[in-house]
Amino acid sequence: MNVIEITRELGKAIQSDPRYAAYLAAREKNDSDEELQKLIGEFNVGRMQLNREMSKTDKDQAKLDELNTKIRDIYADIMRNENMAAFNNAKTEFDDMILEIDQIIRLCANGADPATCDPKAASCTGSCSTCGGCH
Repeated sequence: MNVIEITRELGKAIQSDPRYAAYLAAREKNDSDEELQKLIGEFNVGRMQLNREMSKTDKDQAKLDELNTKIRDIYADIMRNENMAAFNNAKTEFDDMILEIDQIIRLCANGADPATCDPKAASCTGSCSTCGGCH
């Protein structure tokens, strides 16, 4: 079996992991939550309005403050939503799994023993800009 075939098998294993299933279920719940989707739409419109106001040469500080407060309040409502909270938790668990897989692959590509390398010891943030050096 070549490395691409093995990677496809890894993809199947990822998709059969309960963290993947939980992430998909939470995403589906989010997508079907009409109130949440309405809030997200309002947030996006408010953010566009704020960006438009910020790009003006003659900025109206009172308007900027009002729009800023509005989108902060909407964001707080979004984050208080039960489905959004469940989605964030499921996504964090899934993302953590993907980061651990990625770190194992990177460690092995740099010569580490696949059976014993510790992805948590390398403490990868997933961002090369904050990297202490896996290369």
